[in-house]
Amino acid sequence: MRPTQAIVCLGAIADNLETASRFAPDAKIMAVIKANAYGHGAIEVARALQTRVPAFAVAFFDEAVQLRDAGITRPILILQGTTGEADVAEAAAKDFWLMLHCRQQVDRVLRSDTAKPVRVWIKVDTGMHRLGLAATELGHVCEELSASANVQPEMVLCSHLACADELANPITRQQVNQLHEYAAKHSLPLSIANSAAIMCWPETHADWNRPGYMLYGNSPLGSFGGAKPGLVPAMTMTSEILTIRELSPGDGTGYGLNWVAQKHSKVGTISIGYADGYPRHAPSGTPVLVNGQRVPLVGRVSMDMISVDLTALDKVEIGAPVELWGPGLSVNEVAACAGTIGYEILAGLTGRVPLTYRP
Repeated sequence: MRPTQAIVCLGAIADNLETASRFAPDAKIMAVIKANAYGHGAIEVARALQTRVPAFAVAFFDEAVQLRDAGITRPILILQGTTGEADVAEAAAKDFWLMLHCRQQVDRVLRSDTAKPVRVWIKVDTGMHRLGLAATELGHVCEELSASANVQPEMVLCSHLACADELANPITRQQVNQLHEYAAKHSLPLSIANSAAIMCWPETHADWNRPGYMLYGNSPLGSFGGAKPGLVPAMTMTSEILTIRELSPGDGTGYGLNWVAQKHSKVGTISIGYADGYPRHAPSGTPVLVNGQRVPLVGRVSMDMISVDLTALDKVEIGAPVELWGPGLSVNEVAACAGTIGYEILAGLTGRVPLTYRP
């Protein structure tokens, strides 16, 4: 069998959840498991956490339905809300909570012929200008929803922070001040903090926090260290050395032969490529661990394989263990080399990579 796999430690995710709770002990935690739990497997992650959190969050309905069909019973907030008239009744029946971020979604809830009321979160735009009601709409919307028999009493006000990972950016404090003002005016509980805000902006800690990336053990600040103290990367992307070739000076490797040996070199091939989710634009020099030691990627990333320079290793054989990212090598560092972010690499893993779980 192909040796490439992603090993997911569910215990590490649980530990990271506890770390998020310690940052803000008075807030309720809503675990964000959208995008297949950032590549870690939403169903297995939800099963591991559902006795530890009061609710989950996903991006859209299909993700929520998949979790319900798998037996996940906790409430699930749908961050993008409804897209059709039937969504409101389905949400009420399946205990999905709805994010309302535009007038059309509010109207769907108000006119729905649902058998029981639905729980709603109201999203207000505080400056990101992506999703959210305008502040001028907020008062009227709150009055309408509060008076509707289709809505459960405890609504939550929320927004999304545009620059929480930029610690010197004043925008975050401006957004937070606006949201606190709106919540006080309309007497609503609040949700503000994502992972970066939980870790770095205590003033964002409100009634609900919404950790995502940090649950999987990676710093949302993109540090090469990979993890803030207390965070443990939950995924180890592993493989083995598939072949080893001896190259003479002037020999190239990979498509385009754009990496050329400057001396007698030993090059190993690994069975992972961009069809698995390894970043295609990772350049020569991107680190890989072989036998626990850092070696550089050489040549182009292809669909199924990458190559690494093994020359500096004293002893290495076919079958030697490889770590592409994990506790020994931050996915943030790999991403930075490829000109992207760790979120994209993890969320971009394809179905070719089997997920193997351990406690």
